[in-house]
Amino acid sequence: MTIGRLAEATGVPASAIRYWERHGLLPAPERQGGQRRYPADAAGRIMLLRKYQQAGLTLAEIAEFQQDQPRREAMIRSKVAEIEQRMVDLEHAHQLLTHALQCSRTDIVSCPTFQRQMATWRPESAH
Repeated sequence: MTIGRLAEATGVPASAIRYWERHGLLPAPERQGGQRRYPADAAGRIMLLRKYQQAGLTLAEIAEFQQDQPRREAMIRSKVAEIEQRMVDLEHAHQLLTHALQCSRTDIVSCPTFQRQMATWRPESAH
């Protein structure tokens, strides 16, 4: 398939596909008459790269993830911890906004219910 069709099928711009190729994140495709021709599995690889990015991996981390290196496991563990912290932060933001919609106080910080809720958010060392 051509780069245009691949871009259309994945929703990823052709420029990003070429960029990933230059940086070794995608294998270089065969060429026919000077045009890139991608195998059927290229779309799956591109969707996986997008998922890596959505998970917060940098291009350098994605390249490392694709290698069989001893640092790979440490990088993955670090990224999992980072994602788990983001999930906690998002849950706290959700609680804040949900409470703010229901709270009758002008200043939500002065709300005793909100103050109790915030107290549960502090790390153990801050108690």
